[in-house]
Amino acid sequence: LEKSTTLYIGNLSFFTTEEQIYELFSKCGEIKRIIMGLDRIKKTPCGFSFVEYHHRQDALDCMSFINGTKLDERLIRIDIDPGFVNGRQYGRGRSGGQVRDDHREDYDEGRGGWGARMREDEQREQHQRDVYDGQNSFAHVSQGASDYYTKSYIRK
Repeated sequence: LEKSTTLYIGNLSFFTTEEQIYELFSKCGEIKRIIMGLDRIKKTPCGFSFVEYHHRQDALDCMSFINGTKLDERLIRIDIDPGFVNGRQYGRGRSGGQVRDDHREDYDEGRGGWGARMREDEQREQHQRDVYDGQNSFAHVSQGASDYYTKSYIRK
């Protein structure tokens, strides 16, 4: 880390472009390259990137001046990174994106809506509603075999 010229940029909107990153970060010095973080599965941006400068001082200046500012209506997080290695551009979360987004429980339009945990809960609840819609389906009752179906469906 003592010699690194690479920065990790986190909390980006999923819709932030490489051009927007370049426009902001080039104010601190000449950029060697920008690597956009991609969803491992969909290969779409997933809220982080790496910015590599030619000179360490430019990266340090960026940490001082840009860390915590807004880009694309989001407060960005900047950390010195040990250096980009091929393969790190992909998110590490179960959903293919960032781990933080897998556990996020709030709605964030800039990060694709609800976090993965909330989407999974919503899908599970929808499945349960589909299995029993309250009027036209048999409903499983956990009281035992004799009461396997609700009484409203027993023929008289």
